[in-house]
Formats: sequence, C-alpha cells, structure tokens
Amino acid sequence: MPALLVAACLAAPIAGWAQSTSHIIIATPDELKWSDFPLLPGAQIAVIEGKMDKKGPIIARIKLPADAKVAPHWHPGIERVTVLSGTFNYGMGDKLEPEKTRSLGPGSVIVMQPKMHHFAWTKEETVVQLNVEGPWGITYVNPADDPRKK
Repeated sequence: MPALLVAACLAAPIAGWAQSTSHIIIATPDELKWSDFPLLPGAQIAVIEGKMDKKGPIIARIKLPADAKVAPHWHPGIERVTVLSGTFNYGMGDKLEPEKTRSLGPGSVIVMQPKMHHFAWTKEETVVQLNVEGPWGITYVNPADDPRKK
C-alpha cells in the first residue's frame, strides 16, 4: 500500500506538467510582433499572452523611446513591471517630477497595487515587460494628459 501511495504522489506533478505544456507559449525576442503603442508617441508594444482588453493573464513588452514621458496615471488591477533593457525612471505621485524618481535598470521589478498614482520617463530606449491580469486599463490623473483624447 505505501508503494502505491508514493507512486501516485510522484505521478501527480508529472501529469499536471504534461497538461500545462499543451498550451505552451515560447517567445524569443526575434519572434515578437511589435506594433505602435497609442498611449505614447514612438512607443511600441508586443503582446506575448492574452488580449489587453480581455479577462485573463497578460504578458506584454513595451519599448519606450529615448526621452519618453509617461504622465501620472493609475491602473485598475495589480501591475508587475520588469525592466529588460535601458533605464526606467519611476516615481509616485500626481505630478511628473523627475527629481522624485528612482532609476531602475535591467532586472529591476516594480509591483504596483491597484489605483497607485505613478509616472515614468526615460533618457534612452527602454524595454519593460508587463504582467497583469486583464483587462488592462489606464486612467490618467489629469484627463488632459490622456493621449487618446488628443
């Protein structure tokens, strides 16, 4: 009987892993399909998993141009940002104040809770990866800063 229990326990993780690999996503940098990111002139986005406007997990990369400025805003859900290249200057608050930012390099991670007011800027081209639970949304602290309304 104990041998049967051990065999069942060992088989369970393998069976679970085999099921999850039937929907595997592998994305190399060369295979990403970049498109214009309408929320920031000159920025591009590559969605790896999910759809930005649908419920479910989303993985997306955003390529920010040099001298990009992302006005203060917030998101309805938790947002996880990983810096992949360049320097991502991140700050909290209702005004874009470069002197109140933290410079984050490759490998740095930010985890923001819903509705946290924050902003960002770059000096060089910077690539970040977003991991969120969709649908993804953005609300600008000052509605006049929303590029969708210009």
